[in-house]
Amino acid sequence: MPLARVMARLRDPVTGCPWDIEQNFSTIAPYTIEEAYEVADAIQRDDMAALKDELGDLLLQTVFHARMAEQAGYFALQDVIENICAKMVRRHPHVFGDVHAQDGVAAQMNWEAIKAAERAEKESDPSALAGVAVALPALLRAEKLQKRAARTGFDWPDTGGVIAKIQEEIVEVETATSPAHREEEIGDLLFAVVNLARHHRIDPETALRGANVKFEKRFRAMEDQAGAGFAALSLDDKERLWQAAKQV
Repeated sequence: MPLARVMARLRDPVTGCPWDIEQNFSTIAPYTIEEAYEVADAIQRDDMAALKDELGDLLLQTVFHARMAEQAGYFALQDVIENICAKMVRRHPHVFGDVHAQDGVAAQMNWEAIKAAERAEKESDPSALAGVAVALPALLRAEKLQKRAARTGFDWPDTGGVIAKIQEEIVEVETATSPAHREEEIGDLLFAVVNLARHHRIDPETALRGANVKFEKRFRAMEDQAGAGFAALSLDDKERLWQAAKQV
């Protein structure tokens, strides 16, 4: 694999790049996360040229980690590839075996059942929440925790209960008695909003990313309309500009 050979050269302790040689799993992990988000950003913008470039950067991260692992004697890139191939075959018995899945929902159920069985074999922690990585972004981890809990039957039967919970949490934010208490209650509110998104089969991270894009577009339109004096405008004037930007 040419990319693996490139990385091997970069990590060569004698002739490699000093920066690449100095790196370890912990120092590279933030770049791996960043590249994954840049892939998502290219997809969000429907920029296929950027997506091709960002996928290459993300692939490099995999090769980088695999090379460091090989040098430490843990595993090599080929082991990573063989492992994921075996996992895909194992979790798709409706494709590679004799199990039938009539639609995507059934296929997903097969996947989750197999994944749960694999996790039970590896985990010493018997909790349904075992193995949900602490390092995940908070929105994603909240969703995963909720999905795991839902599989045990601990879930609202419909969105009515979730909306009532959100309204309850808003009141608790408003009546919080200290900054620490308010922070806790806002966390509960965000957790409840993630639950609402999950019930509607909406990815909360994607939804929030879209809201960010929308806010930025409208705010920039306000700035363009007002010019250099935007910051000095009254709040009422800014609100009028905001309402106009919403109509565009």
